[in-house]
Amino acid sequence: MKDSRSAGTLGEEMTMRHVQHSAEPAMPPKSRAWWQHLYAQVLIAIIAGVLLGHFAPQTGEAMKPLGDAFIKLVKMIIAPVIFLTIVTGIAGMRDLAKIGRVAGKAFAYFIFFSTLALIIGMIIGNVVQPGAGLNIDPATLDSSAVADYAAKAHESSISGFLLGIIPDTMVSALTSGSILQVLFVSVLFGISLALVGERGDRILSVLEDISTIVFKFVSLIMRAAPIGAFGAIAFTIGAYGIGTLANLAELVATFYLTALVFVLGVLGIVARLCGFSIFRLISYLKVELLLVLGTSSSESALPSLIEKMERAGCPKTVVGLVVPTGYSFNLDGTNIYMTLAALFIAQATGIELTLGEQIALLSVAMISSKGAAGVTGAGFITLAATLSIVPSVPVAGMALILGIDRFMSECRSLTNFIGNAVATIVVSRWEGNFDLAQFQAATSGELPRIDQDPDLTVPEK
Repeated sequence: MKDSRSAGTLGEEMTMRHVQHSAEPAMPPKSRAWWQHLYAQVLIAIIAGVLLGHFAPQTGEAMKPLGDAFIKLVKMIIAPVIFLTIVTGIAGMRDLAKIGRVAGKAFAYFIFFSTLALIIGMIIGNVVQPGAGLNIDPATLDSSAVADYAAKAHESSISGFLLGIIPDTMVSALTSGSILQVLFVSVLFGISLALVGERGDRILSVLEDISTIVFKFVSLIMRAAPIGAFGAIAFTIGAYGIGTLANLAELVATFYLTALVFVLGVLGIVARLCGFSIFRLISYLKVELLLVLGTSSSESALPSLIEKMERAGCPKTVVGLVVPTGYSFNLDGTNIYMTLAALFIAQATGIELTLGEQIALLSVAMISSKGAAGVTGAGFITLAATLSIVPSVPVAGMALILGIDRFMSECRSLTNFIGNAVATIVVSRWEGNFDLAQFQAATSGELPRIDQDPDLTVPEK
């Protein structure tokens, strides 16, 4: 017999069942030894990778396939996670006006804080001046070392970027590896499913069941996170060496300090205004942050971030729209890097930039950071695109920071990741749908354990 219940009715019934089940006394989960927690395993793996890369560089470089394999595993599941999260969220809500409102608020947040990150990077770059005194002649730089990045930057354009959002086919969006293409198809499919009304309830129910299986798949993949982090960090240290940091230590230290000021200062204030602690959020996401640190890729933790933000009191629709979109448009760490790196190159080559030229640099960076979104090595490519449009600073100067870019990319990814987590909560709060009590419970470990979370276990019944 056909089930004519609406998605809203189904949701209410599921909520009632959850409340009834919650009323039953639950056995507390078994305590585990510290080394059995995923965050401890990833941390140990990172330390082991650093030691191997430092004391046996060739062996460390040989570990690269381990990191590459893990990142490929994660990228394999990103498209299904985004598609299922967005479609089930939109179709279950049925309020299309609210979807547009959420998207509008998200982009307003992205534009404001991305611009603020650029400005903060520029201010600190002018105050600290990490490149001052190097007196490097641009003619002596090897421009061939950054030729590939400059070529990719030249290929990136606003029109090309916008056209690239539209996939060749609906199915190819799920196989192309482009987050924006998946987002585009998912939103349209979710809206279409919502518009057909009750006839789409069976499809929605099936997709929700598939979503449960996919997130279980994510938890299995995350078990390999220590291996992936070990391989990636061992390769980085083995290939580039910790010694490369000494040559440009001031730039690296300035960048990390600026990112820390932005996260704890700017985002910390935002968090406080929204009623939560940035430190509690960082602690809650410690597994994902360690994974991002080890792999130098924020994408490696994207599926887990989506799941954890839902569990921490953010509605599925907001999470589904803000997180994937933020991965392309809310790149706070990348923006800080661009202004700092551009000023460093100018200072190192003895080029005095006027205030007008710096403002022009900032304006170009605002646009180019969106045009190169989603491209592998986006931070370095975006910098090349920015410098190519501002002739005052030589593109060849990028050769100065090529050796340490890998180390800086870790900080870029960490800052981007935290920025997107905060953005999700802020937009949820603006919508009046952020469950602060659930956030407090999730971040303090008071919620019942769920098997989708790779660092949590299911309570025994």
